[in-house]
Amino acid sequence: MNEDGFNIYDDRKKKVFGFICDEDYKPMRLKDIALIMQVPREEMYILSDIVSELEKEGKIVLTKKGKIASAESLDQYAGEFRGTGRGFGFVSAEGMAEDVFIPANATNGAMHRDKVIFRIVSRNGRHAEGEIMKVLSHGVRHIVGTYQRVKSFGFVVPDDKKFCDDIYIPSGCSMGAVDGHKVLVSITKPPEKKNNPEGRVTEILGHINDPGVDILSIIMQYDLPLEFSEKVMQYTQLIPESISAEDMADREDFRKTPMVTIDGEDAKDLDDAVSVERLENGNYRLGVYIADVSHYVKERSPLDKEAHKRGTSVYLVDRVIPMLPHRLSNGICSLNAGEDRLCLCCIMDIDAKGDVIAHDIKKAVINVDRRMSYTVVNDLLTNEGSEYKDEYAELLPMFKDMEALRNILLNKRKKRGAIDFESEEAKIILDDEGKPVDIVKRESNVATSIIEEFMIAANETVAEHFYWLEIPFVYRTHDTPDEEKYEKLRLLVSPLGYALKGNSKHPKSYQQLLEQAKGTPEEMLIHRLALRSMKQARYTAESGRHFGLASEYYCHFTSPIRRYPDLQIHRIISEYLAGTLDESRMEHYKKILPDTAALCSANERRAEEAERDTDKYKIAEFMQHKVGEEFEGFVSGITAWGIYVELPNTVEGMISLRDTEDTFTLDEEKMCCTFEHTGRSYTIGDSVKVKLVNVSLESRTIDFEFAE
Repeated sequence: MNEDGFNIYDDRKKKVFGFICDEDYKPMRLKDIALIMQVPREEMYILSDIVSELEKEGKIVLTKKGKIASAESLDQYAGEFRGTGRGFGFVSAEGMAEDVFIPANATNGAMHRDKVIFRIVSRNGRHAEGEIMKVLSHGVRHIVGTYQRVKSFGFVVPDDKKFCDDIYIPSGCSMGAVDGHKVLVSITKPPEKKNNPEGRVTEILGHINDPGVDILSIIMQYDLPLEFSEKVMQYTQLIPESISAEDMADREDFRKTPMVTIDGEDAKDLDDAVSVERLENGNYRLGVYIADVSHYVKERSPLDKEAHKRGTSVYLVDRVIPMLPHRLSNGICSLNAGEDRLCLCCIMDIDAKGDVIAHDIKKAVINVDRRMSYTVVNDLLTNEGSEYKDEYAELLPMFKDMEALRNILLNKRKKRGAIDFESEEAKIILDDEGKPVDIVKRESNVATSIIEEFMIAANETVAEHFYWLEIPFVYRTHDTPDEEKYEKLRLLVSPLGYALKGNSKHPKSYQQLLEQAKGTPEEMLIHRLALRSMKQARYTAESGRHFGLASEYYCHFTSPIRRYPDLQIHRIISEYLAGTLDESRMEHYKKILPDTAALCSANERRAEEAERDTDKYKIAEFMQHKVGEEFEGFVSGITAWGIYVELPNTVEGMISLRDTEDTFTLDEEKMCCTFEHTGRSYTIGDSVKVKLVNVSLESRTIDFEFAE
């Protein structure tokens, strides 16, 4: 079916669903719907297909009498089930502000990430409890786990603890796996009452102790695509390795403009270059030049379909899983110094207040002067006796202008209330065999801040420009925090001596809190608590405010090599600049962008979870040889099952409250735990001395006990 055929089918589907959802609609059979909607006999099969599809999507329900009703009219909803290791779970549904709690006895065989139909059983304010009515589809193609043989059969213990049951592997379904093998399992029978789910081993990844199997297991767990297909690689071979005169036609030539890339030392995909010029009137002209990836990745090409499916590059502790093949990301699309490259650029004139008083977005050809690193630029700007002064003497005045402009932009953002979170990410140092040898905090400096401010300025300028043109676009939206979570944050920081002023509607209240904590021992704790109270940023087809940046308009324009939303809007911008964005193309983008934004948001979350899991595994591996040692740390969280303690290098472990012999009183709201016999009271932020008692690589957990 061609695109027009799909559009006609989609239009009919919307009409049928709209008819069923109408407030005057009464549940009726398929033939009655056909009669009222005047569906010709020869098109009954289309109506039948549409109804079947709507039922599979959980939007309609077939009653016991064979009548069709909307799921919502029966107080039933479609959503995704998220399991927990303790059997209960939550369902998130479109349009619901809060997740619905599903008790362990009401899951009806649903497993983690299954798409389900559920109904609301009870409500308590904003909190609702429900039960699963039906599993529509399984959300996980395969589960990764460790095989354990028992006589002639076996079990697989899932790596992802959101799957609470071990998977029973009948005789003859193990592919010859032995104890300790990491395997992929497909589910052949879901859990029923007291019976475990059944499965079949489909692939053996290797033994748990084999080098590389640890990270490979996590890659498979998150279903991350490792290799590019032969079809994609063949298409990639058609892309030239250098640009031609024809490629440069109708582009502004910036090859004489002094510009640099500034990245980490190990970066290979350089997708942004910058230039700064001080104008005669005292203003600054900032140029942000972004690789024109859309010139090579054409819509609906095998390369585009693969990039759309991946959504983002994934940065794991020991490797990068790229969105695009290296021939592009490290080759023709990388802004390598001394080579002509195609770009989309945003040129901004910025005054002393940080306001963009003029801007231009255009296609360009550039040639980067030097490939700089954050380390070198930072040293040039902060060290009078820098060893790099002579080598970069010609560029040093521009770097100083960059720093001055960065200060102006940063001050402007602070005045409007933008929240600046200090990075507390762990950088895990691996040896040649992939074993962790050290854990340090990632440091930010003036050079990283320069690039951050310049990219934010470009993203805001591009987003606002295309918003006012009323062109279909992909925006980066960060919603206002929930009032309930905001109030919980206020309760948590109060015992630490901090006041959260104002309300949740304005980021200034967060900014002031972080300013209070700056330079104190609990600074990073306050940062983490503030982050936990916020919503997650996402991609949307409608413009929405970015709360954290205090931006009215925001998008991701600056990383098309590694993020599909950036590539998508580059394609739209290029069509607009070329004058080919006509009504039909506008309609095309209006239809595809909501789904594209949703998929990109989901893939971003998947990548973040995989990155977090690989970090957790390597941190646990680093700590497993330190069992018995004592450490200084601080209380980072208190829950019903344990007191969490974080060490200075960001390693976090838990002191179990289930194993304690002392009686204790717990106040989860204020995160305070008091022990009766010792009289000791612990609250969030307290300095403590702990002893490492256990490390589990399988569950990626670290267990402490108090050393006092």
